[in-house]
Amino acid sequence: MTRCLSRVWRVLIVGLAVAMIAAACSSNDSSSKDKKGDTSGGEYSSLSGEIAGSGASFPDAAYQSAIAAFTDVAPDLKVTYNAIGSGSGKEEFGNDLNDWAGTDSLVDEGDGPADGTFFYIPTTASSVTAAYNLPDVSDLRLDGPTLAGIFMRDITTWDDQAIVELNPDADLPDTEITVAHRSDGSGTTSNFTSYLESASDGVWTLGADDVVEWPSDTVGGAQNTGVAQIVEQTEGAIGYVDLGDATILGLQMASIENRDGNFVAPSVKGATAAVAGATLSPDLTYDPLDGPGADAYPITAPTYILVRATYGNQKLVDNVTGWVKWLVTEGIPSVGPDLGYAPVPQDFMDQAVAQLEKVTTG
Repeated sequence: MTRCLSRVWRVLIVGLAVAMIAAACSSNDSSSKDKKGDTSGGEYSSLSGEIAGSGASFPDAAYQSAIAAFTDVAPDLKVTYNAIGSGSGKEEFGNDLNDWAGTDSLVDEGDGPADGTFFYIPTTASSVTAAYNLPDVSDLRLDGPTLAGIFMRDITTWDDQAIVELNPDADLPDTEITVAHRSDGSGTTSNFTSYLESASDGVWTLGADDVVEWPSDTVGGAQNTGVAQIVEQTEGAIGYVDLGDATILGLQMASIENRDGNFVAPSVKGATAAVAGATLSPDLTYDPLDGPGADAYPITAPTYILVRATYGNQKLVDNVTGWVKWLVTEGIPSVGPDLGYAPVPQDFMDQAVAQLEKVTTG
């Protein structure tokens, strides 16, 4: 029942976002629809065929909503996305089983695609929440070392002194903490553990990657939705979940102490502030985790689309680059904020478009 309800909420929210885009598009002067770059037609309206993507579940709500809206922009192009996790998406990309891939983590040797065969395209950033289930405790505050201690299982009950010191006014129970984590290869895991490695003052010792060796008494869930459902169904649980899924299920979310010493709740505003303090690398990757900024949410994760440097024919080049360009410059800015996703800054968008123009046939 819970799984069904969460799917219903996701459909309703995605439907609402699509309706908002449709209304905005219908208000445009119809004479402008054939102009190059207009999102109600123009350069995208001639696209046709089918392109398939797969990968990260972290941006899935935003991508699915944007895909639905894109049907009004390019009605003859069918775009699909299968949220199977960053690790599996990169593997499929390396094996030519998809046309584009979603990933929240960078490509390491052995992940799938070889160096020099693809481009990173930054699409959006969002909060990785520390979602918890304590009905009588609101406004929970956690810092990096305490969060690391919880997920290392050094802190096992909610009334541990480390948590009490951060929440002196809260009535913390002696309930045992259930730790929920991803069971699949996940960029969300990579970003969450990278944050713990950076912000825990050495408490975190399990490394940072798509997959880590979790303590044996923790509980794994497939994709962000699986972790969210464990937290929702288990009193005393805590898990790392993207803001979109945490919001859909109405989960409690802790405020996390950022580098400036402020406790910040996960939000689009907090993610936007974190990205504003990040530097875009020449390959268009960036790291907003534990960055500067009074309003920055410290566990803000980037997510990317991988596109090939070369495709087999010009039609495929046009379809993939057209879809990804629209997604970054128009789709995410329209649907993302209502679903918990921050658009990337304008200079990121401009460089992403320039990168897409390098894609060729070969």
